[in-house]
Amino acid sequence: MQEALQKRLAVLIDADNAQASIIDGLLEEIAKYGVASVKRIYGDWTNPNLRGWKEMLLEYSIQPIQQFSYTTGKNATDSAMIIDAMDLLYTNKMDGFCIVSSDSDFTRLSARIREAGLTVYGFGQEKTPKSFVGACDKFIYTEILRKKAKDDTGDTTTTPAAKKTKVTELRSNSKLVNLLRNATEDSANEDGWAHLAEVGQNIANKSSEFDPRNYGYRKLGELVNAVGLFEVSERENENSPGKSIYVRDKRRK
Repeated sequence: MQEALQKRLAVLIDADNAQASIIDGLLEEIAKYGVASVKRIYGDWTNPNLRGWKEMLLEYSIQPIQQFSYTTGKNATDSAMIIDAMDLLYTNKMDGFCIVSSDSDFTRLSARIREAGLTVYGFGQEKTPKSFVGACDKFIYTEILRKKAKDDTGDTTTTPAAKKTKVTELRSNSKLVNLLRNATEDSANEDGWAHLAEVGQNIANKSSEFDPRNYGYRKLGELVNAVGLFEVSERENENSPGKSIYVRDKRRK
């Protein structure tokens, strides 16, 4: 059987609003969603502040786009990214866009791309305005992306993921608890049991920025277990090999 084609993604990076140290984790994350067919990064490359990015462009085959700052206080880089994004959108060759920036100026662009039926993945710091976060189908905070670096011995190391949030803090986070409970209830059958994959999709539809890694957990199942407010059941699949995980709010017991 022929393998399903991967999504063709356009990766557009705002060098003024993204750290070069995230590049390894960024590209690894993007690879989960499709193939980075286009990789462009925008900035004024005469600016010494972008030297960190300049050293990585050749290694990662990222095309630099020069954009001079014509007027103080005006971000010409954003305008160049938006124009290129619209050009790529109208070629009808992309399946989705990855916009790497913490700038709210890309809110309308993300909404416009989604209106055209394409998926938008946003990448930015936790300080990113909610307007831009909410305009994306999925938003990944760059703080959780792992960074490869050289230690003192010259060996490649990886910085640890975010520290696991304590159970007491998870339970006191009403926004998180309500999100998990509502998604479980919306996905549940008459007995209150819900397939974890459906719960995850429901959460993604409700909250683009949700990611269990924000709380120090690799997967949704680990986070649900840690919260301790849900029953968890692992069951054999009826029509295919393997097992599936089901969850139920303990209040339904």
